[in-house]
Amino acid sequence: MREENRLGTYLRARRELVAPESVGLPVHGMRRVPGLRREEVALLAGISSEYYLRLEQGRDRNPSPQVLEALARVLGLDATATAYLHELAAPRPRSRPRRSRRRAVPRETAQLLEVIGLPAVAVDECFDVLAANALATALAPSLRVGENRLRSLFLDPAEQLLHPDWAQCAPQLVATFRNRLGTDVDDPRVVQLVGELSLASQEFRRAWARHDVKPPRGKAVRIDHPQVGEMRLWTSKLDADGADGADGADGVMVIVHHAEPGTADAERLALLTSLVAEPAVQPQTPLEAGSR
Repeated sequence: MREENRLGTYLRARRELVAPESVGLPVHGMRRVPGLRREEVALLAGISSEYYLRLEQGRDRNPSPQVLEALARVLGLDATATAYLHELAAPRPRSRPRRSRRRAVPRETAQLLEVIGLPAVAVDECFDVLAANALATALAPSLRVGENRLRSLFLDPAEQLLHPDWAQCAPQLVATFRNRLGTDVDDPRVVQLVGELSLASQEFRRAWARHDVKPPRGKAVRIDHPQVGEMRLWTSKLDADGADGADGADGVMVIVHHAEPGTADAERLALLTSLVAEPAVQPQTPLEAGSR
């Protein structure tokens, strides 16, 4: 994506998702373009068609906050997407370090993962798994250090089988990925990951092209585990201690899976916990067996 025209790319992608009838426009016959036409967006936003064309083509890079708010209203953007739109239109001084540097998991966070008693992982902005406890790996084998959640979810058939609602949760992860990146999508790690997934997965290409932006909120997910059966687990997400930039922890997020107490889901998660905690039975040697 050309850096100087990110605003135009975003506007075009979002207007193509707006049905004309949803904004009160009559539809007659076949339309040659998906969603809204440029002139329709301009009309509804109260700006000239020529000015809107300049915005999409990257020939005007300084729209006023009032224009951006009008465009957000026409395009049906929520608060997160509207903030993203303003960020795209703002000057972009680069003050953050490049993501080629691996993030560090604070020691306290690593300790938390080991004692929390629930499946938990720590990930960076690109959703690389930086730390994971044994329960997390037992819940899903791809929840282990060195794996990438986007790569696993879109490219690993075994991972997809774990998620009965994969068609909904995979695009949601892409939208959260965009939100965590902000406008910093030209980072080498991001470019490499997006390029790989775009070539290998049509579903990822479609989700990425929508330019959806969603904050990392906790939600319920269904997991069809081969040992304990289907569970509905909540995912809670929080910034790691030190995520303000200290010790390279900026951008590290902890994801914890937990079940509602007193439910069958909690019983299944407890069963999985017992399987992980169960010590392996060591075979006896003939000498050991005879000494009893």
